[in-house]
Amino acid sequence: MSDRSEMQEKVIFFRKGSEPVRRPRETESGFTLVELMIVGGIIMIALGFSVVNVIPAIRNSRVERAVQETLMQVRRARQSAVDERRVYISTFIPPGTIQIERLELDGTLTMVSQMTIPNDISFRAETGIPTSPLETPDGFGAGDYAIDFNGSDQVYFQADGSAHDALGRVVNGVLYIARTGELSSSRAVTVFGATGRLKGWKLMDQGEGMFAWR
Repeated sequence: MSDRSEMQEKVIFFRKGSEPVRRPRETESGFTLVELMIVGGIIMIALGFSVVNVIPAIRNSRVERAVQETLMQVRRARQSAVDERRVYISTFIPPGTIQIERLELDGTLTMVSQMTIPNDISFRAETGIPTSPLETPDGFGAGDYAIDFNGSDQVYFQADGSAHDALGRVVNGVLYIARTGELSSSRAVTVFGATGRLKGWKLMDQGEGMFAWR
C-alpha cells in the first residue's frame, strides 16, 4: 500500500471515529423588557430629584433678579444726578415698576427709564417680617409699608448724591420686595438719605420661627 493510500485511510478513520465538533453559539445582544423598565424607572427618579431641587432655585433666582434690577436702576439714577448735577427722581409704582425721571431746569420732568420686576414678584411687606426698629433693615421704618420713604413712594436724588423726599427733607427709607405668601422670599432695599447709599437685604431663617435681615 502506498503512502498516499495509508494517509487517506487515516483521514477516513478520523472522520468516522470523531464526533462532530459544534461551534459555540454567539451570545445574542440587547436588553430585556424588564431591564429597560428598571432603567426607565431610575431615570424618572433622577429627574424627579432634579425637579425638586431646580424649581426652588429658579424661584429664588427670580427674587434675586428683582432685587438686583431694582438696585441697578436706583443706583443709576443717583449716579446720573451726581454726574449731571441735576435732580433725578425714582418713583416706585406698585406692584413692581420703577420709573426714573429727570427734573429739568424749567421745572418739567423728562422720563429717563422705566423697568418692571418679574411678574411673580412685587413691592410687598410680607406678613411675618421683623417690625421692631432694631430689627428692620438699617433700622428704617416699622415694616408696615412696602414702600416707605417718609410716607412717599419717591426718592429725589440731589447733585451731591443725597436722597430727599418731595418736601426736600433728607429721607432714610426702605423698599420691601417679596413673592406673595412666601415669607422666605422677602428682600429689602434701603436708601440712606445723607449719602444716598443703597443696600440690598435678604430675610434669613434663624430657625424656630425666627427671621432676621442680613
